[in-house]
Amino acid sequence: MNDSERSSLLPKADAAVAAAGEAAEASHDLTRKLARFILSARFQDLPDTVRHEGARTLLNWVGCAIGGSRHETVTKAMAALLPFFGPPQATLFGRSERVDVLHAALLNGISSHVLDFDDTHIDTAIHPAAPVAPAILALAEHRPVSGPDFMAALIVGIETEFRIGMAVTPAHYKTGWHITGTAGVFGSAAAAGRLLGLSEQQMCWALGLAAAQPVGLQEMFGSMTKSFHPGRAAQNGLTAALLAHKGYTASEHGLEAKHGWLNVLSTACDYAAFTGAGWEILNNSYKPFACGLVVHPVIDGCIQLRDKNGLTPDMIDRIEVAVHPRVMDVTAIKNPKTGLEGKFSVYHAAAVAVAEGAAGEREFSDAAVRAAVIAELRRRVLATIDPALGKAQARVTVLLKKGDRLSVFVEHALGSVQNPMSDRNLEDKFRGLSEDILSVDRMDRLIDRCWGADKLVDAGEIARSAASA
Repeated sequence: MNDSERSSLLPKADAAVAAAGEAAEASHDLTRKLARFILSARFQDLPDTVRHEGARTLLNWVGCAIGGSRHETVTKAMAALLPFFGPPQATLFGRSERVDVLHAALLNGISSHVLDFDDTHIDTAIHPAAPVAPAILALAEHRPVSGPDFMAALIVGIETEFRIGMAVTPAHYKTGWHITGTAGVFGSAAAAGRLLGLSEQQMCWALGLAAAQPVGLQEMFGSMTKSFHPGRAAQNGLTAALLAHKGYTASEHGLEAKHGWLNVLSTACDYAAFTGAGWEILNNSYKPFACGLVVHPVIDGCIQLRDKNGLTPDMIDRIEVAVHPRVMDVTAIKNPKTGLEGKFSVYHAAAVAVAEGAAGEREFSDAAVRAAVIAELRRRVLATIDPALGKAQARVTVLLKKGDRLSVFVEHALGSVQNPMSDRNLEDKFRGLSEDILSVDRMDRLIDRCWGADKLVDAGEIARSAASA
């Protein structure tokens, strides 16, 4: 290489060195900086919009936890763990049993996610409440927690998940991790740590302990283990905070170190996400359909065409859906055998939406998946990838046997941040999930307590009100 060629490389080398320096500076003491944020946020300083979104998140989560409480997934988990339960410290939502705090965090986390009906952050695909709420509600039954302290912990815990999730999106998810579990443990540790009164040093240890407990593989989608991920994240994060509270040490650089969480679990990281302005909880969304968020635009489009044109399965030759590549990464099960598998089948989602005009829990039951009419229509669903579509968009076309071609483009599905469920919608969803488990009076009181959680003297009232008679 001559001097001219060598000199031409210097600017690139300098740029690389500068970029490396900037990355090193951005990542310096990242765990400690996050710990400071977690501990410094005060409820009275939160914007009203953030407080209200926290209440919406809580209401939605409680309804989902009650609605999933009788699912066979929870029943099997109860049967397996029953011999090992500790003292009756905390409520199991929608059930009469009380268990120790750590098992309550696990089981309530499972029940809140098993229907795949809980809140979702579209940019990261994190279901934020499922790892955080069960941990701190169990803790609130074990020791006094005021409403304002509880809500601040919930909101800050969720924000912690989002900041970590946004830093590794999309690389972390593309690797195959289920980010609700892997990032959720930090939200649980942060929220529980606040309520335990951890110091900055102890919070660093709690985050380090959380980093050492990643859980969640996309391979488990469609099985009972998917809901185990947020349940275990809730339990693990709470464990991390409890250990740190007693001086149990961990690396103070559990996130940013060479062999820390960010570098081991992701091939890329945007450190700026940790210091972003604003509150990401305002970009949380709530599901009107009981399945993976990525197929909601397909369902919305199918229901629109059905209702507008009076469609029935016997009229249809074929249903064509064009989707973002991510949809086929996680919902490509062509012939689901169970309701849980149906939640990860874009084919079932489209078929049942056209056939039933709905996509609630009943439409994703084992019986619905196995119904002859649905199964036959499912075989006539064609799903294709269109990279030009956004991950929250879809194009649905129905070809009728008589030759007509009906089409709709869904830019913002019902339930999205741009087309959100109203507070009344969330209350109706709550009632639909709880009506077979709680009395009307009990539902009314629990809804009021969720909306007014920040006014409660004892936040544990929320959990105790969610037990079945």
